[in-house]
This record gives sequence, C-alpha cells and structure tokens, in this order.
Amino acid sequence: MQYSKNNQFQLSHGLLNFPVFMPDATFGLVRAVDSNDLELAGIQAVVMNAFHLMQKPGSTTIQALGGLHKMSGWRRPIITDSGGFQAYSLIRQNPKFGNMTSRGINFQPEGSSRKFQLTPEKSIQLQVAYGSDVVICLDDCTHVDAPFEDQQESVQRTIAWAKRCRSTFDLLIKQKNFSQEETPKIFGVIQGGGVPELRRECAQALLSIGFDGFGYGGWPLDGEGNLLTDILAYTRSLIPAEFPMHALGIGHPYNVTACYDLGYGIFDCAMPTRDARHGRLYTFAFPPTDPQAGLSGKWLQYLYINDEEHIKSSEPIDGGCDCLTCTRFSRGYLRHIFKMNDGLYARLATIHNLRFMTRLTDRIHLRQI
Repeated sequence: MQYSKNNQFQLSHGLLNFPVFMPDATFGLVRAVDSNDLELAGIQAVVMNAFHLMQKPGSTTIQALGGLHKMSGWRRPIITDSGGFQAYSLIRQNPKFGNMTSRGINFQPEGSSRKFQLTPEKSIQLQVAYGSDVVICLDDCTHVDAPFEDQQESVQRTIAWAKRCRSTFDLLIKQKNFSQEETPKIFGVIQGGGVPELRRECAQALLSIGFDGFGYGGWPLDGEGNLLTDILAYTRSLIPAEFPMHALGIGHPYNVTACYDLGYGIFDCAMPTRDARHGRLYTFAFPPTDPQAGLSGKWLQYLYINDEEHIKSSEPIDGGCDCLTCTRFSRGYLRHIFKMNDGLYARLATIHNLRFMTRLTDRIHLRQI
C-alpha cells in the first residue's frame, strides 16, 4: 500500500483516514464515555494496552467476553500497544517493581500480590487473541536523555524482541488461518533516544525484519516539555514513505499538527480526555463562522470551566462545534455540574474535547488537499 499524507489505511474493522487521533482506552474503555459517544464524536479508532489488559480485566475474562471489540462495544479499529512504555515507566523509574532481561519484562505492580511476565512472544499472543487490528511489538523504551550505553542496549533489545515478535505473529496467523481481511497488521517500534546513528540502526534492522508500519518509540519531549522535532523528523526520514508511522503518545493539538507535517499519520494520547475531566476544554481561536480557517499562529484556546465568568453564561463552549455538548448545553450548566462533581460533566466535557480533536484532524487533512 502506498502511504501518503492524504492516504487511507485499511484494517479489518474499518478504514483509517490520516491523520487519525486515537483516545487512550487503556483498560478497554475511554473514561466517562461509551462507544456510541466516541462514534458520534468522529473517533476512527482507539488504542488499548496489552500490558494493562493482561492485569485488568485479565486475558481469560477478555476472551470469555468475546475479545476487545465485543467486550467494549466498539465496532471500529483497535490498536493495542505492547506495554514497552509502561514497563519503562514502572521499572526504569522504580526498579523495586521489576526488571527487564533479554527474555522479557518481569513486574509486580504496586499493591498487587501477583507477579507477571511479559515476553515478546506473549505480547503478540495476547494482542492477536484480543482481536486487535494492529499489534505492536514489545520494545525497550528509554528517555531521550538516558546515557548512550542505555540507548544502545535498548536498541539491541528492541531489535531482538522485534524478530521474536514477527516470528510469533507469522506462526499465529498461519495457525489461525486468517483471511487477508481478518489478518491484523503488525508495527515495529523505532528506539534510539536522541542519537541519530542508533535510530538509524534500529530503523534499518526493523525494515529488514519487515512490518506493516512503524512507531516512534521513546519519550517525544525534552526536559522542558518541547517536542523533539529534529529527532522525530529524522526518524520519519529513515522509513520509506509507503509505510504509515504512529507518533506514539503524541496528542497535544499543536504537536499533532507538527508531527503530521513531518509525515506521521497516527496519534494517540490521554491528554485531551484527562484535560476534559479536569475542566480544561479546547476551542479554536478563529471565528466559528470560518470553517476553512487555517492552522497558523495561535489557533488553540483553553476554556477553564471552573472560572467564575462562566457561572451565568448561556454560551456553548465553542459556537462552531457540532458536538452534543455544544449543541445542547451552556457553559453555565457545565460549570454547575462540574462543581457538583457529577459524572455527567466528565461525559459531556470528554465528548467535546474528542470532537475538537476530530475537527482538528479534519482541518489538517483539508489543508493538505
């Protein structure tokens, strides 16, 4: 398949139109909303996490409930992350919770009496069994500022694990006798921190193994929260244009537009939904009567629903937004239910921020046509 900025990516549960923003449905749900809310907000796909799902609700429960799609009532594509970043967060920052070896990841979450092991083989087995549309190889994640020796070890381990993931994936697909339409895609993850030669080594090795797409691995921000534009651009340049790339963990509206311009087509992040629940709502700065307005300058504005100025406001969050929240409810009412700490606020706010993200990706796509 030839990938370009205006292209589509066919998956077993539907077609993705790039750019696509996916909310994090880590444990099989996007907090505060259901699958119908997501569809009405224009969400094309969600990302779930094998590392967390194997713990809660557990693999046997997921299989008993018919797989991730049936369990969650979500009919569109699901991408499952392997858990490499979660292992980094849990173990590299607090070794008492586990360790990583050449075999895989051993961990015991805080407060849990159970120990888990996640190997490359098991990660793929779980994701395929869950019914994912895109499975992602287990990788060894690092921070961009980690020492060179750590980055080098990460790349070597990521490559070795990718080979094992690919072999396991191919064997499973053959055993299950999937049709071409049923067969999930498999993505490799490019590590290497901020070291160009390590990024190149990792990318070349993954290309040699062979994958349907690739992810940018590692923390994508510097110590001050700025996007690592140079290394993101360099990593994208290492992969031929026909392959889609997933900017893993990137979802700030400005960062989505910047990375799309670098050639990334898939994005996921918990930020928009988390911001919504905590009272930070997204709006476009340009007039709502100008649907074709460009994305230049400071086009993003935040509306803080807890501000007193909204107490008696009958205005919607964003007059140009067509979501359920903006077409039926006022800022004053939303502030009221926010102060009441009612679950309805979380639902309505989440619907709005997700619709903002899909309106944003629509604008980005139109801008490139």
